[in-house]
Amino acid sequence: MRLTWKSARRASWWRPGEPSSWRWPVTGRRRRPSWRCDTTWTCTGQSRCSLRAAPPSWRSRSCSSAQELDAFGRILSLPLTLLAYIPSPHTGTIDVGPLKIHMYGLMLLLAIAGCVALTGYRWVRWGGDWDLVFRVAVWGVAAGIVGARLYHDITSWSEVPDKWWGPFAVWQGGLGVWGGILFGVLAGAWVVRRSGQSVRLFMDAVAPGLLLAQGIGRWGNWFNQELFGKPTKLPWGLKISPEHRPEGYFDHETFHPTFLYEFIYDTIGVAILLWIDSRFRIRRPALFALYVSYYCVGRFFEELLRIDPAHHFFGLRLNAWVSLVVLALSTAFFVWWQFIRRPSGDERPRASRIVPTGPAMAVPKGRVRSGH
Repeated sequence: MRLTWKSARRASWWRPGEPSSWRWPVTGRRRRPSWRCDTTWTCTGQSRCSLRAAPPSWRSRSCSSAQELDAFGRILSLPLTLLAYIPSPHTGTIDVGPLKIHMYGLMLLLAIAGCVALTGYRWVRWGGDWDLVFRVAVWGVAAGIVGARLYHDITSWSEVPDKWWGPFAVWQGGLGVWGGILFGVLAGAWVVRRSGQSVRLFMDAVAPGLLLAQGIGRWGNWFNQELFGKPTKLPWGLKISPEHRPEGYFDHETFHPTFLYEFIYDTIGVAILLWIDSRFRIRRPALFALYVSYYCVGRFFEELLRIDPAHHFFGLRLNAWVSLVVLALSTAFFVWWQFIRRPSGDERPRASRIVPTGPAMAVPKGRVRSGH
């Protein structure tokens, strides 16, 4: 930073470093010098104070101002430094006494809690009870973990640890979303059907919660430093440790944070699904089909960014093809079910209320009666 001083009018005998004795013709007051500050910040945040033509009485005051501006500039440059990249955790575990907590598993628990909370809130508003939500959560989560790990073992068998417990090592990551959704939905539908409630209605109740859980669960990939995207120089690039970088990318430090992209995308999707469900007349379970279609779109573009090992067919990753196929099926089902199919005589376009047929903590025997 350079500060230069100039007076509007100097005496011819004035020399730099001495105060001017020039006064106003009428009042006789000494004219207050005017200061001009030309600030140039360097990459180190340091600055120099140059007061070649400044009077001695003004030098200390100006240098103090320069130091204050220097400190202020460093404070302003701090957010830019923080936005240079997103850091990754040094470890994916937390030691609590003799226990070692894996953050990947903790994120899964938070995801399950978020899904149960949102689903239970919607289900109770529609006239249901929490008992069914908890029972579906227990069976659905258990079946979902089995299906997710099974899907990962089948589609990414080269990444399975070469040990007897390798196919079951869910604490090391490696859960396929498609297998988890399929097995979880089948198990949940079985529990709801045995309880005598409407499977279609419950599928629409759980759809936003599932999308929320998928977004929260992606933070587990951040702790494990896995499933990131291509190298990038963007300010929000994710810094990956050298030991976690795939082969051929050791010279790159920052990559696309696909976990963050999906978290934001899924969170926006939850709001969209809730708005559509409250604004339009949905034929159950069309909202669930819409949730699947929405997720497939985001997952397809996410697969185009990812660089982790995967099987490719015709230039696309396997999960990208799965996303396209599921997107076509779910979209076709949504259009047919919502706009083309003629509902039966006792089926109403918006069946969003249920009438419990038994007390809490009991398995209802009657069938559900839908209404407004």
